[in-house]
Amino acid sequence: MQLIATDPRLSVLHVAQPVDGGVARVVTDLVKSQLSAGMQVHVACPGSGLLPEAVRGLGSGTHHWAAARSPGPGVPGEVRRLARLVEAVRPDVVHAHSAKAGLAARLAVRGRIPTVFQPHAWSFEAVGGVSARLALRWERFGTRWATRVVCVSEAELRTGQRAGIDAHWSVIPNGVETERFWPVDARTARTALDLEGQAPLVVCVGRLCRQKGQDLLLRAWAAVTERMPLARLVLVGDGPDAAALRAQAPASVRFVGAARDATPWYQAADVVVMPSRWEGMALVPLEAMACGRPVVVTDVDGACESLPPELVPHGLVPPEDPEALARALLGLLDDPPLRASLGRAAHRHVLNTHDVRRTADAVAAVYRELLGVGPIKCRESINP
Repeated sequence: MQLIATDPRLSVLHVAQPVDGGVARVVTDLVKSQLSAGMQVHVACPGSGLLPEAVRGLGSGTHHWAAARSPGPGVPGEVRRLARLVEAVRPDVVHAHSAKAGLAARLAVRGRIPTVFQPHAWSFEAVGGVSARLALRWERFGTRWATRVVCVSEAELRTGQRAGIDAHWSVIPNGVETERFWPVDARTARTALDLEGQAPLVVCVGRLCRQKGQDLLLRAWAAVTERMPLARLVLVGDGPDAAALRAQAPASVRFVGAARDATPWYQAADVVVMPSRWEGMALVPLEAMACGRPVVVTDVDGACESLPPELVPHGLVPPEDPEALARALLGLLDDPPLRASLGRAAHRHVLNTHDVRRTADAVAAVYRELLGVGPIKCRESINP
């Protein structure tokens, strides 16, 4: 199935930093859909990480943009380099992803080209003290150079509004490739991963860092294994907190590092858990639910909106609450029929509301609106 745009001349430059995790997957999915719709697509990002290799393989114009992950003394040089890239590419629309790219892109373009900023969770939630105040002050100021701010959830939008950010908003929920993330029998998936077939298995996928809350999960895990000694937890990912987490983890926890494709781990799990401290709308729960697995997530921005109603009473817990997290995991691990029922509901929910093609269509409609050519008019065609 292919999306065919009525006007393929639209050119977009995606600017991305970071180049891994959920941001990289969102950008890759958008690039893939936009190329198939006939757009001219360019990506500016650092040369390392998963993103540049992925989008280069899709056939997009890929431009090396040297930029650190966090703000610092190198920002003026990053802005100058990006301004030169924008001048060379001459896109119709600049689409900046996450706080660092949003900072550099808005300073480089300053409203001269329609600019979409997509925070993928607000920067001022990620830090504290003076850093948080500076980040918030910038977001309030920098919004003047964002023609549109795209949030992935109504909750993320409300967080921005409560913080005093006055923007032109759109809400476009995240989507996933439903042909890629698909239910498979757990025993088959475990055999492929060389895992024990019968032990209750919980999987957590994400960068090992404070945002993703694996430290809270390890505190909850003690209560889980007290009730279910055979239960196993797999952490898929890498990051700055890896050493500290390994030091406090019991033998029932396995670290497998970063995975290019987490699909087999979702398919092998009984439950997938995402104990984040903040998000916009996390991709991991959507990917896991597309694989027919129930999820337990903390009630941060986008979480409630991403779940089917049937799963909310069982899978939504307060943030920073290891006891509630443990109770939710035990409730699902203790009840295989409930897990199966919720997994089916989760799969249907993602198919109906979080297909990545819906997301790509909505983003393209924003571009067209900003360019004054009206909403995009696409049709779906079945390739013979």
